[in-house]
Amino acid sequence: MIGFASCECIIYNARSLKDKRAVLQRVMTRIRQKYNVSVAELDHQDAWQRAKIGLVAIASSRSAAERELERALALIDSFPELERAATSFEWL
Repeated sequence: MIGFASCECIIYNARSLKDKRAVLQRVMTRIRQKYNVSVAELDHQDAWQRAKIGLVAIASSRSAAERELERALALIDSFPELERAATSFEWL
């Protein structure tokens, strides 16, 4: 089962693309280190305070993939620098 989650994020204190990328790099590196998911910035690369992050998990069952994605999303929520605005899931 392949699970895909995309989430829109707002980074309120970013004053430049450099600030935004520093926050996103820290978040994405932490996710890669801690969980068995792939993560990438999908959209809004030129916007200072917006980002769209995509996460993909592959597992033998939907519940295992969903659990891994939920843990990664919880980690994103734990960062005070950004706010997760909207999240969508797709299953293949």
